[in-house]
Amino acid sequence: MKRPALRRTPGSRAPLLLTVPALLAVAFLMLPLVGVLARTSWGGLGDHLTAEATTEALRLSLLVSLWSLGLSLLFGVPLAWLLARVPFPGKAFVRSLVLLPMVLPPTVGGVALLLAFGRRGLLGPWLEDTFGVTLPFHTSGAVLAATFVAMPFLVISLEGALGGLRPRYEETAASLGASPIRVFLTVTLPMVAPGLIAGAALTWARALGEFGATITFAGNLPGTTQTLPLQVYLLLQDSPEAATSVSLLLLAIAMVVLVALRGRWTGAPGDHRDPASRAVAVGPAATAPDPFPEPSADLLEKTPPEPWPLHADVTGFTRLTLDAGPGTTIAVVGPNGAGKTTLLRALLGLTPRARAELRLGDDDVTGLPPHRRGVAWVPQDGALFPHLSALTNTAYGLRAHGVPRAEARRDAQGWLDRLGVGHLAHRKPAQLSGGQAQRVALARALAARPRLLLLDEPLAALDQTTRARVRHTLRGHLAEFGGVCLIVTHDPVEAVSLADRVLVLEDGRALQDEPPAQVTRHPRSPWVARMLGRNAWPGAATADGLALEGGGHLVVAEPLPAGTDALAVIAPEAVSVHRERPTGSPRNVWPGTVREITSGGSRLRLLITSAEAPDLVAEITPAAAAELGIADGSAVWTSVKATEVTVVPL
Repeated sequence: MKRPALRRTPGSRAPLLLTVPALLAVAFLMLPLVGVLARTSWGGLGDHLTAEATTEALRLSLLVSLWSLGLSLLFGVPLAWLLARVPFPGKAFVRSLVLLPMVLPPTVGGVALLLAFGRRGLLGPWLEDTFGVTLPFHTSGAVLAATFVAMPFLVISLEGALGGLRPRYEETAASLGASPIRVFLTVTLPMVAPGLIAGAALTWARALGEFGATITFAGNLPGTTQTLPLQVYLLLQDSPEAATSVSLLLLAIAMVVLVALRGRWTGAPGDHRDPASRAVAVGPAATAPDPFPEPSADLLEKTPPEPWPLHADVTGFTRLTLDAGPGTTIAVVGPNGAGKTTLLRALLGLTPRARAELRLGDDDVTGLPPHRRGVAWVPQDGALFPHLSALTNTAYGLRAHGVPRAEARRDAQGWLDRLGVGHLAHRKPAQLSGGQAQRVALARALAARPRLLLLDEPLAALDQTTRARVRHTLRGHLAEFGGVCLIVTHDPVEAVSLADRVLVLEDGRALQDEPPAQVTRHPRSPWVARMLGRNAWPGAATADGLALEGGGHLVVAEPLPAGTDALAVIAPEAVSVHRERPTGSPRNVWPGTVREITSGGSRLRLLITSAEAPDLVAEITPAAAAELGIADGSAVWTSVKATEVTVVPL
């Protein structure tokens, strides 16, 4: 099959003013390499590289560089994590110390090492008297010099990879019961492996080619500190052709390392694709209809869950007291910035913005770290560990709690089967659709046997069909959950169908905490009323109605005491739309203009603006719209009966 020719897009030609200097820079970098290739004695290359002094220097270089790499990994990996993850005074100074060997002349670095670890240095006499260790003019000194110069490459590469790794993976692992060390070894390091491998390769290559600090600090002793770069330096005086051959060897090693790193190890850590994009990435297998098989009878026979009531006093940005009995599901709703996610993170012990005095059952877990609280968290995108399969993801919490591998995998498979994704157990997260990934994330949280389950918009990324099916599955499992579940959601259907209570937050405070039916009938927040599809107008009560905040007056059938702050709630279907001013019983009549028409099932929703009242949403049938000749920009009259207005005190 003939490949289509690449076409230049308009404006893709590089400006001449930039192209010429760029080409000169390439030539400047290329000419020294060409010089080495041109001056190499290819006929004597084999003899030069197999000479005893050269092979001995190569052996020593490999020994020194590998020891240097090991020390860099031992000390550099924790240092990179500290710089990337922990805020502390003087971090900029520490980072400057890390970068210093990269910009310091190597010979100056060697002098500094000599003054620190030499026989007359700061630590040299103590090391020699106490341990009998003398670093200068010893192989260990060459290792120390190479490590000093090369370790910054590892630290900087790994810090960048850690900085690109979103903390939610580590936080989710902690919520499943994994200790900080376990999180670091099983989640953090595998996910930043590209950055770690790149840093390790560059560190090894830099240590292999180290010269200045080595010769200044460790000397140039054949078989002891005379590495390959030092051998090149000596050969230049006696045998320039041999020096060129050995230089070619070092050049080849460096190029092999850089070519191996090209593109393969420099990507971002992990797979951060949106759940919505997974279906495109994994092909037809994942986009096919996803059945929800009924679990077998043995999976339905489960031990009754242990009850875990909840009591929490939350202070800080989010301020509230929360009590809930075992098996209670609470939907947490509110506008952006209301403190919903802050509440969840406070219960997890993951944020300084708020603190929760938390009691689960008879246990006060306030002072416990996140991994010991028994609080499982499912973020909005699920945060499945991309390097683990669905099965090992689900078994992660069980393994963190010490469950043997075989038992953990057996239980994990059972949970996946219950949620209808058992047949996907060996797939990686990137091979799952959005709905499948969310069910695996839920199975993982439930399998960890938490006392408190926190779901942060678990269905937000799913399409409507998948959302309805996952919601049905979730409702069945929440009914069997013995602890308390908090679900952050912006979907009124989720709040009504999944929750026993709806907690309404605004500016970090609880405005309402009541059953869904009560919140639906009498919302106390304009945002919640609008979320439920109703018109919500705040104002102050008067003798016959409400003085609206935005101007205007609303007549109601059952007014509140004058001066009471209140919210008027009007259902869109209670709004009548006319082309002429209506006559008869309506007490509330306003002129307006149709600004937007949208379809809502079998009805049309009209957004009507008016100079005499706040924006109003009305619902009419398509037939009524055709009869009235309604179009965008049409001048209309709206009316609302006083008996159709619900007034809720704030």
